[in-house]
Amino acid sequence: MQYKIILMFKFSRIASDPASAARAGVISTDHGEIQTPIFMPVGTVGSVKGVYHRDLKEDIGAQIILGNTYHLYLRPGLDTLYKAGGLHRFEHWDRPILTDSGGFQVFSLAPIRKLTEEGCRFCSHIDGSKHIFTPENNVDTQRIIGADIVMALDECCPGDADPVYAAKSLKLTQGWLERFARHFDQTEPLYGYQQVMFPIIQGCVYPELRQQAVEHALQLDNDNRGGYAVGGLAVGEPTEKMYEMLEVTCPLLPQDKPRYLMGVGTPANILEGIARGIDMFDCVMPTRNGRNGMLFTWNGIMNMRNAKWAADFGPLDPQGASFVDSYYSRAYIRHLFVAGEMFAAMVASEHNLAFYLDLVRVAREHILEGDFLAWKNAMVPKLMQRL
Repeated sequence: MQYKIILMFKFSRIASDPASAARAGVISTDHGEIQTPIFMPVGTVGSVKGVYHRDLKEDIGAQIILGNTYHLYLRPGLDTLYKAGGLHRFEHWDRPILTDSGGFQVFSLAPIRKLTEEGCRFCSHIDGSKHIFTPENNVDTQRIIGADIVMALDECCPGDADPVYAAKSLKLTQGWLERFARHFDQTEPLYGYQQVMFPIIQGCVYPELRQQAVEHALQLDNDNRGGYAVGGLAVGEPTEKMYEMLEVTCPLLPQDKPRYLMGVGTPANILEGIARGIDMFDCVMPTRNGRNGMLFTWNGIMNMRNAKWAADFGPLDPQGASFVDSYYSRAYIRHLFVAGEMFAAMVASEHNLAFYLDLVRVAREHILEGDFLAWKNAMVPKLMQRL
């Protein structure tokens, strides 16, 4: 696989919605262009669960996928990834990849980790072995993994944290960010193509902390900062607080760089995030919920285990964007779920990912047409209803 090095990661804003903060753009990377707003399927350990890479490209239309530093560091390990030539070659994916630094996994490992100014000490969930992520070795790890976009090491503060804890957490994240950015600027990509980093804006549900986080991150801005991520949302706080924090944060971020809302969310969350100026989203919900029989559609949410589908021989989703939607019936997929057949999870995952990519594609069209807000307001109630 040969790569042509471009001069600079670039975000080009194409259009803005006149009635909201929604915008349409293009992100240029060495592995291809990404049209925004975009949803990014999650491939935690180097695979999007239950979906072939061929289908990710040709059926679902994924333009970028994720990998996770914590999981890839533990297994297959850095030696294997380096010998393979990085994650792109290891998993045979020639489009852009983004890696999370592992901050959220650290958050979820609370009983078996310790946070200090030095970094994060943690025990492997696989074998209990002891490890440490520092900002410096986290940069080195993500250099070896080789994603086009890498996330700074941060602490993901719980959504219900009190102001004292949230402020302490943000101070820790800011110290880590300074060291991460410095080491990132002092090191080079390993595989002949460009990498950029995104600082992560934390601050829990406190506007003044979110503002401080943005101001601090902008002091470190340069051409290596490809964009900015908004983290620590959808982690226990009310949905209204998440939207409020986006309204506080997004206007403070640079207009000429993409904004990524980490780990969010439902189709309604995504449209509301777009309306507030977010360009990039990821979430395990399409595949995780799909494996449990939940399908997201333009008309609402379907539970494929419900008896109401048992004799419904119509297409899985007449408005669906995937081939599975017209190829299989609701009755058949319901039967597979009830029977515990793994193919049901594969079909549901493919459907949901295709729907999410179709959702942001149509949202982009409405931004370009200038009527996004009215369309969004009409769509959100439909997307949330149970069928």
